[in-house]
Amino acid sequence: MKRWMCLLLSAVLLLLTVGCAQKSQGEAESYDLYFLEAEPEMGGGALQAEKAYLPELEAAGPEETARGLMEALLQGPLDMTLKSPIPAGTSLLSLKLQGGRATVDLSAGYASLSGVALTLADYAVTLTLTQVPEISSVKITVRGQDLAYRDKQTFASRDVLLVPEEDVVGTVQAVLYFLDETGALAPEERTLDLYEGDTQVFAVVRALENGPAGKKLSAVLPEGFRVRSVWLEQDVCYVNLSSSQLEALPPETNLHTAVFSLARSLCSLESVGEVRFLVDGEFARLYGAVNISEPYIFAD
Repeated sequence: MKRWMCLLLSAVLLLLTVGCAQKSQGEAESYDLYFLEAEPEMGGGALQAEKAYLPELEAAGPEETARGLMEALLQGPLDMTLKSPIPAGTSLLSLKLQGGRATVDLSAGYASLSGVALTLADYAVTLTLTQVPEISSVKITVRGQDLAYRDKQTFASRDVLLVPEEDVVGTVQAVLYFLDETGALAPEERTLDLYEGDTQVFAVVRALENGPAGKKLSAVLPEGFRVRSVWLEQDVCYVNLSSSQLEALPPETNLHTAVFSLARSLCSLESVGEVRFLVDGEFARLYGAVNISEPYIFAD
């Protein structure tokens, strides 16, 4: 199933660009709305972007912009070669932005989706809304309720970046730290795939965000938690976190354990000697209640 989905969505990689909303030469706000190919080729990607010019959003705030994008997505494509992944008649009941997470509540028609069709619709909404710089993740509910048959409830644009196995350009050995049944950190040795443009440190962060491979362990990073960026300079790994997502984290979140897991997992790479955390691109003393003023260094 996973391989099939990778093949199905691979063309999305060609559509994603760094950055979010851009101005057109006509000074109208330009965005991508994501729809399905009406007649996808065998093995091709199913999601395609249609450019939409929305001048009414030029001076809008992030929540109003997201609401406008969602309404435009629900109206469907203009291109006759595309079709909407969202059932006809589905309406937007509410959209709220808290921290970096947008919660989208849709009418009952959305609940008719399941399986691959639901995944594609979730991804179309996620890719459309995460163009707004203030939105890092999207949660989609139906009449205020989660869809219980989903594997996950919150999505980020990087969740869609699935590529075929033949695009793997290398691997790296890492030890990732997740939670065991007692709530303590436990190691999981992994061989991580590297795709074109990946770095080893990014691969580790992506694997932590995706969760453990073994069923006896559970995710250490809270749902909706995302690393803003990560890079390596000599043997120092810099992890840039977003302050905007702090408000959206569940009250029971153990942020200290999450940060420690990130640092310990990254230091399992031979190329990493220490980990330094930043907040919104700047060095900081605290991230939430966690002291991040000092580098994380782990002896062999």
